[in-house]
Amino acid sequence: MFYYVLKVLITAILVLFISEIAKKSTFLAGIVASIPITSFLAFIWIYYETNDLEKISDLSISILYMILPSLIFLIILPLVIKITNSFTISLILASLTTIFSYWIYIIVLNKLNIHL
Repeated sequence: MFYYVLKVLITAILVLFISEIAKKSTFLAGIVASIPITSFLAFIWIYYETNDLEKISDLSISILYMILPSLIFLIILPLVIKITNSFTISLILASLTTIFSYWIYIIVLNKLNIHL
């Protein structure tokens, strides 16, 4: 149980750290946030728990494939914010667009016989 609490605390601290940096410099926060921190932590947790390098390698490849549709969120969010001037609406629309993009992207990968 302590291990899970530790994982949550470390992850939460990193997210808090990035949000605090963003208050002072969105550019610097963008650099820190663009580092695949979630992936990095997932690799550490998987390695610590399983020592399975194949699983880490497979996860890394899956993440690489999924970068393209995830970029849709970062493209759509600022555009919709400028149009609607509403954070909530923008976040919802960017999220829905991203979910749709993932769905289409996975269909395309399957048609190309790429199965992750």
